[in-house]
Amino acid sequence: MILGARLRRLREARGITGAEAGARIRASHSKISRLEMGRTGFKTHDVADLLTLYGVTDEDERATLLALARQSGSPGWWHVYHDLVPSWLNVYLGLEQTATVIRGYELQFVPGLLQTEEYAHAVLRLGFGDAGERIERRVELRMARQRILFRERPPHVWVVIDEAALRRSMAGPPLMRRQLGRLLELSDLPHVTIQVIPFHAGGHAAIAGPVTILRPPGGDLPDVVYLEQPTGGIFPDKPQDVEQYRHIMNRLVIESEPPTATRDFLFRVLRET
Repeated sequence: MILGARLRRLREARGITGAEAGARIRASHSKISRLEMGRTGFKTHDVADLLTLYGVTDEDERATLLALARQSGSPGWWHVYHDLVPSWLNVYLGLEQTATVIRGYELQFVPGLLQTEEYAHAVLRLGFGDAGERIERRVELRMARQRILFRERPPHVWVVIDEAALRRSMAGPPLMRRQLGRLLELSDLPHVTIQVIPFHAGGHAAIAGPVTILRPPGGDLPDVVYLEQPTGGIFPDKPQDVEQYRHIMNRLVIESEPPTATRDFLFRVLRET
């Protein structure tokens, strides 16, 4: 996505159309559009041809962009779970692992990055009905995603959890008490912000369903919106749609209990579970 955005700026600066760029690499205008949006992989020789067309002669700049093209084809660490990761989830995992900010709202469940292993087991069994090794590998993947919370430069994770998710028992009260304890632990991390939107708030901006907004690194790309569906995930990418979801999240954090009240709220639910 970073490389695609850079190529788009170079093309537009030279006044070259997508069709003209496509003709240079023996491809269609739609192929150039997909490349610039990061929706398809790059061939190094295509990038080299486009850089020449766009007048990029500086050797250092060409080397950097060609290195990005080679890296874009390298599989992520989650490639070992390829049989469990459809294309839409592969895109999401790449975004999640590199994002500088991850904002989200969850209605039904505790967010995946904050789940305990046994809670993840319960949720994934509901969603997939797998058993044995397959469900274990799904849980392994979810737990591996959480390593970003403890790396040297973690993202700022800011989530709003509906009270319904905290009250809904998943495989019994003891499991939920341990999950609530996990949320209390993670809320102590300086880069994790947890808010709860309580029942008494009534209807709210995101009541239609979960939403995640990811901020890619570098400042060159707009935020990416991800909407998880029962059978997949979608990425609304029209600027007005992205802005609308950003507005929804901004309203939601105002309507929720403030972060300073999170621990008291979680302790109250823990006592009542």
